[in-house]
Amino acid sequence: MISIITAIYNQRAVNEIFWNNLKKFTYHKFELIIIDNGSTDGSAEFFESVGAIVIRNKKNYSYPYSQNQGIKVASYEWLAFLNNDIIVSPKWDINIISNMDVNSLEVATVCGIEQIENFSETKKLKRRWKKIKNLLGLLGKSQLILNLMHTLMYGNWIEFNKKRNINFLNKIKEGFVGNTVIIKRNALDKIGYWDERLQGADFDLCLRTKKRSDEVGDIKPVHICLDVFNHHYIRLTAKSYYPPFADSDNLISIEEKWSESERLYLKSLNK
Repeated sequence: MISIITAIYNQRAVNEIFWNNLKKFTYHKFELIIIDNGSTDGSAEFFESVGAIVIRNKKNYSYPYSQNQGIKVASYEWLAFLNNDIIVSPKWDINIISNMDVNSLEVATVCGIEQIENFSETKKLKRRWKKIKNLLGLLGKSQLILNLMHTLMYGNWIEFNKKRNINFLNKIKEGFVGNTVIIKRNALDKIGYWDERLQGADFDLCLRTKKRSDEVGDIKPVHICLDVFNHHYIRLTAKSYYPPFADSDNLISIEEKWSESERLYLKSLNK
């Protein structure tokens, strides 16, 4: 069983696409925990109608604060932190858990447009997605347009992922893609919950896990599972209006926590 934790603020069309594909392509039984940060478009009601656990915040809270709310009510050993603006791949959950078991990973991510097996292939993928979203993005963000973007990007989604799974079975690469992060619950005893001071919490999680690996050696750094690919709409919804974070006074930059030499590790992962 797997606990899926997702924070939202409005974006009803995106949320419905997310749910429809999550229900279709998730292999294991799962609980979906939605952290609703004050949606006004019926998104919270929609997720309640499909049986999700919905935590309603009256105000908009930062990513790490929201994820920690989800952890506190999650029931299962496997914790999956998913963005709402993604489309998961067929059997994404069983594939990534299998990969993590083979490679003895306690923290891992999928691959995606942000990063795949090497810099050259990632660049090609990003270029293709940029052309598609810039063209069709002019037509709006309806379910029809978002689904059309996805189809033009990959063609047959099932076959695209089947090919990747065969070609990269159980292969990994040190690094992270933040739209889908999987953590075994016992890893939290080693690296802790999300740091609620940093909105860029995935960067921080990567650095903390690497530091623990170097200094204690009881956990491996975060790795990307190359045989599992989730689509991310990447900033397509960034222009949506978001209220200021209710916890903004608590937030610091990653530069305030991590030195320049420590942050160089993050740059090394994009090669």
